[in-house]
Amino acid sequence: MRVNITLACTECGERNYITTKNKRTNPDRIELKKYCPRDKRATLHRETK
Repeated sequence: MRVNITLACTECGERNYITTKNKRTNPDRIELKKYCPRDKRATLHRETK
């Protein structure tokens, strides 16, 4: 049930992280605060397709 997802920065749009999630417990797109090297600060990252 775990699938690989890509997280993209909401401010610059760069795809910085790859992680996994459980589709059964998190059916919608997840959002995490992660460090963006382009912005040099922690920003909101959303799951992309």
